[in-house]
Amino acid sequence: MKGDRLREQLKGLPTRPGVYVFRDADGEILYIGKAASLRSRVRSYFGAAADRSFKLRELSRRTDSVESFVVESEAEALLLESNLVKEHGPRFNIQLRDDKTFPYVKVTVQEPFPRVLVTRRLERDGSRYFGPFTDVGAMRRALRLIHRMFTVRSCHYDLPRDLPDRPCLDYFIDRCRAPCAGKQTQAEYRQMIDRILDILSGHTGRLKRDVKRQMEEAAEKLQFEQAAELRDVIRGLGSLEKRQTTIDFRGGDRDVLGIARKDDLACCLFLRVREGKLLGRDVHFLQIGQGADDTADLTSAAIKSAYLRRNDLPAELVVPSDFEDRVLVESMLGERRNGTFTIHVPQRGQKRRLLELAEENAEHLLAEKAELAAVDPGRREVPPAARELAAALALHKPPRDLVCFDISTLSGHESVGSAVWLRDGTPRKSEYRRFRIRETPAGRTDDYSMMQEVVGRYFQRRVSEDRPLPDLVIVDGGKGQLGAAVHAMEGAGVSDLSVVSLAKREEEVFTPATREALRLDRRSPALHWLQRARDEAHRFAVDYHRALRRKRTLRSQLSDVPGVGPSREEDLLSEFGSLEAIRQASPEDLTAVPGIGPATARRILDELGRNQQASPGKRKHAGP
Repeated sequence: MKGDRLREQLKGLPTRPGVYVFRDADGEILYIGKAASLRSRVRSYFGAAADRSFKLRELSRRTDSVESFVVESEAEALLLESNLVKEHGPRFNIQLRDDKTFPYVKVTVQEPFPRVLVTRRLERDGSRYFGPFTDVGAMRRALRLIHRMFTVRSCHYDLPRDLPDRPCLDYFIDRCRAPCAGKQTQAEYRQMIDRILDILSGHTGRLKRDVKRQMEEAAEKLQFEQAAELRDVIRGLGSLEKRQTTIDFRGGDRDVLGIARKDDLACCLFLRVREGKLLGRDVHFLQIGQGADDTADLTSAAIKSAYLRRNDLPAELVVPSDFEDRVLVESMLGERRNGTFTIHVPQRGQKRRLLELAEENAEHLLAEKAELAAVDPGRREVPPAARELAAALALHKPPRDLVCFDISTLSGHESVGSAVWLRDGTPRKSEYRRFRIRETPAGRTDDYSMMQEVVGRYFQRRVSEDRPLPDLVIVDGGKGQLGAAVHAMEGAGVSDLSVVSLAKREEEVFTPATREALRLDRRSPALHWLQRARDEAHRFAVDYHRALRRKRTLRSQLSDVPGVGPSREEDLLSEFGSLEAIRQASPEDLTAVPGIGPATARRILDELGRNQQASPGKRKHAGP
């Protein structure tokens, strides 16, 4: 029930600063807010305060779920809230029409004699940007100190191209050393700028100690106004120390992957940074198999799960661990975005702090999911993709369990079918099933009759064993395959299940109730769910088909040997693994297999040798 889920989410909220997002039953964002303590702030909406205004009553009534985003400080929560409100425009938030932004400190390092400015606009001009800063007054006080101590120029001359006739007033009051008049070399000026960059990067310890000593000296001399000014400067320097980990100061588009795991479940959270602003997150939960037991395996699996079908790719992905096929993934995704795609594993600095923030949020989501599962083990929070799929297909409830069918054949030989089960987009391999196609009474082996056979056998078995049924059945193909599946489901007594087909070429979705195909948005999570199920069913069917073909090819050669029946074929292949290994074996090796005598061993080697000579083309391309 909605109330139970919401209550558990409220219980699991952290006491850390962050941003909260209220969503309705359809997954639409109602309100975005910030909090110094997420737990106390969000709970206040559902207590007595909810009766004080119409807005609060409506918001608490419509809210179906709450998402939370943990950050390091209340200032960062304010910045993230501003970005998300501008990005999504929730109906209950007040919209800022003037698009006001927080200020940055800009250092024009691309110039021979850089300047230090305050700006509210990020540009790709080669400058270094620091911020944004929520305490504007403290920032300006700190900048005044920087200008006074380091005599950075405040003019707008394009040095050394534009040179004034004489130095300006700043030179005569010791606010500038007049590089425009050649009284300060470029090397000396650059050394001063490097010190300023170091301070703006947060390394203010030495400067704070100097200012604190000056403040104490002023207080001893009873110069209280000067001491108060120096105290404010120290506070301003403190604001420079607080790096905004939610912002990339130099702009840029990147995703940041944070991973948290517990037992056999992993939460993979992608932070989306666009044009230097944190605009949201994408969350994927992965069931951990025996082969994915470390961070490298989980990193690789998360990227492939989230990116292989996406087209809106950033230029960079920050990940917690390197993995084996990173170069291949970079190349493939770079081709998809028609540019470069870089996967980076940071060890320190801004990207490392972003990575830690992503991991902290992933841990929070994983803990929240565990708490919800403890309340109702059979129920997990409905993913937005399931809601979107229900709306697109006019289903009576969001489909959580999907079963997809596919057929694999080659000219009617070794025809097989597959059925894969996905729960909330995650494969449940214990529910996978595969089928060898039996010959139909009419001798037909077309796709329609094979699909009808596989679907019918699958559901007849599920019904007879009283096993759970899926929420949605997906068939790989068009109208014909869909009609065959519907006929088979009617025969199995499960005609009340929802069923669709997905055609490969144009990704068209067909339903029994409509004549025209439904086209979902290529970026739609609902379509991605259908594609994921279809591709997994296709992979499972093709793997089975190849295994049968390979087995048939091997046995066709052994079966030509007199004295070698099916059971001895099985024993030989189990012992040696391949025909080539049997061909390279000695007669004594073959006689070690039960039932194979010296005469039979010689016949096997003679027969395999003749087969190899009859097919010399197989060895022509072994060398250059």
